[in-house]
Amino acid sequence: MRKSAIDIWVGIFVAMGILAALFLALKVGNMNAFSFAPTYTVSARFDNIGGLKPRAPVKSAGVVVGRIANITFDDKTYQATVVMTIDQMYQFPKDSSAKILTSGLLGEQYVGLEAGGADDMLVAGERITQTQSAIVLESLISQFLYNKAADSGQEKGAAK
Repeated sequence: MRKSAIDIWVGIFVAMGILAALFLALKVGNMNAFSFAPTYTVSARFDNIGGLKPRAPVKSAGVVVGRIANITFDDKTYQATVVMTIDQMYQFPKDSSAKILTSGLLGEQYVGLEAGGADDMLVAGERITQTQSAIVLESLISQFLYNKAADSGQEKGAAK
């Protein structure tokens, strides 16, 4: 009798551990936000998407309004095409803009939508034309260092 009670408690503890591991795996894989609400897809082209990944959030005013469905490379324009699924309850004007932003200094990247002022709304399959690519930290640092080196070279030339 006593051994079977211990076995039951051990089984409950193991099941809770498995559920916790499953929850963490879904959270890390960004799969915890499955929604069965109706959606529509829009696309945008970016020169550089940085570390943007499928299933990353699409936010507007800090609220998650959709997810990244697919990212492809267009070998004719040499740009990345990002396809987003937006919840049907959120409608955006046709002149809205899309930016690739970062949560915090080194956090995950997401697409930020900024609503425009047009009366017509985006419909399924349309493309957002006003985009701003990701800011790549390595590019900013190298540009800063290059400018500093160029400035110091000019100072040495002026001192002669």
